[in-house]
Amino acid sequence: MTKPDGARRELKQERALHTRAALVQAAAQVFAESGFAGASVAKIADRAGLTLGAIYFHFKNKESLAREIVRSQPEHVAPPLDSEGLQRAVDITLTWACRLMDDPILMAGARLVMDQQLFLDQTENSHDQWTRLLTEQFRIAQRRRELRASADVEVLAQVLVNACTGAQMHSQIESGYRDLPFRVEQIWQCFLPATAAPSAISRLQYGEARGRIKRSTLT
Repeated sequence: MTKPDGARRELKQERALHTRAALVQAAAQVFAESGFAGASVAKIADRAGLTLGAIYFHFKNKESLAREIVRSQPEHVAPPLDSEGLQRAVDITLTWACRLMDDPILMAGARLVMDQQLFLDQTENSHDQWTRLLTEQFRIAQRRRELRASADVEVLAQVLVNACTGAQMHSQIESGYRDLPFRVEQIWQCFLPATAAPSAISRLQYGEARGRIKRSTLT
């Protein structure tokens, strides 16, 4: 007995999504290891165990794969604990720092940050992407009066992204990202006294528990 057309379409879509996800993961691994220039569509296909045709069905070229990886970065940085405002901004950075050690998508994003001019146009920028994400939480913090009245939330977000990017680069060289969560905490401890209300600072919590995503939360 044959399956109804609807069931066949659903199965086909499911297989296509699975193939696309496998390609993105394989591309992330190759980009993380070799950078943008050292990666090739052939290497990615080989890593995924798929044909070149499968890649070109889903992605036009390696540039579009790199764009997809950069675009999806925030989806891989969902803090495991509920929070908002200043605590949420802290939790986002700690989650990023903790996951960067073993998430190929985030590792690829870190490696590709210096190559963005090769595959992103002037309207796209991972720095702006992270800045917008943190600005949103700083606006909430501002409404909650967690920040000083004079704080410029967009500038604060830009400075924080710059600092985290620098910490990421040094941490990769010196410890393979193992000390990145500690470096991120140091950034906040230097950053907050000049920008946040003392009462808000005293309530903030740190530690890898704020950023370490348990596997059960991913299902």
